Amino acid sequence: MGGLALVSTTDTDQGTEPPVTTCYRHPKRETYVRCTRCDRSICPDCMREAAVGHHCPECVKEGGRSVRQARTLFGGRVASSGVPVVTQVLIALNIVAYLGELVRSDLVTRFSGLGQGLLGPDGAAYVYDGAAYPGFEAVGIAHGEWYRLITSALLHQPPGQGTFGILHILLNMYSLWTLGPAVEAQLGRIRFAGLYLLSALGGSVLVYLLAPHSGAVGASGAIFGLGAAYFVLSKRLHHDPVGGRQLLIGLLVWMVVSAAVTSWQGHLGGLLTGGAVGLVLAHAPRRHRGLWQAAGMVVMLLVLVTLAALKTAQLTGAA
Repeated sequence: MGGLALVSTTDTDQGTEPPVTTCYRHPKRETYVRCTRCDRSICPDCMREAAVGHHCPECVKEGGRSVRQARTLFGGRVASSGVPVVTQVLIALNIVAYLGELVRSDLVTRFSGLGQGLLGPDGAAYVYDGAAYPGFEAVGIAHGEWYRLITSALLHQPPGQGTFGILHILLNMYSLWTLGPAVEAQLGRIRFAGLYLLSALGGSVLVYLLAPHSGAVGASGAIFGLGAAYFVLSKRLHHDPVGGRQLLIGLLVWMVVSAAVTSWQGHLGGLLTGGAVGLVLAHAPRRHRGLWQAAGMVVMLLVLVTLAALKTAQLTGAA
């Protein structure tokens, strides 16, 4: 007779627990989700939403490298954050310089756009007439202080001094904050920074050429350059959210109206330089566009430096 047979219960009959998997980046975290690209286990902190499933951080990073960076018509990279970083940095530099003026009042005298002058033993600036006086030092761009061509664009009239006082920097920074982001968004950070610096330099150079005994300060030349460039760029784009034509007309009217109390030379120099650079950036050939734009900006820099060198030779009598 057949008897009852004892049958042992095996793991196969009861089912086995699936092996425990952990996140490849966080070994102590249990997870059963895998990256749909590399099949590595990932925890919730490492999951990145994808069209299908989830991706790990490395696959997302690798995929980003293969995606072509979006660019504007003028070659500038489209910032994913949309934050006008260069504009913010420029405003911060101007504010820091202004705070420095409040601490050291002689900063304006030592770093303004003075072409040629005398620094007296009392620390005050005097007009240079070519003669040597005991205790007086010949200073200015003509005497090797070329840095003044740029540092003057970071300085503004101290509170209670000049025609505008603290309004000088407030108006300039407001204008920069209003106009800067629109231009930076179209040009990208590097081109925008180049435009700003060349416009500031262009304003300082024209002051040096026409009024070398004036210690002009202010970011107005650079801002006038941004305004002229924005007008050119908006015409090229056929899109003008800020109002380029009205802006340019307003700048020209202000330059004429304020000529008696401001440095119209700096305004005009910045305007002409910014307009010229804007034309280069807006109409550079599409093929090798970056090289054409860089070459145009270098040529502008060389022209400005040459003009300043020729003026220096004239003032100092150098051969």
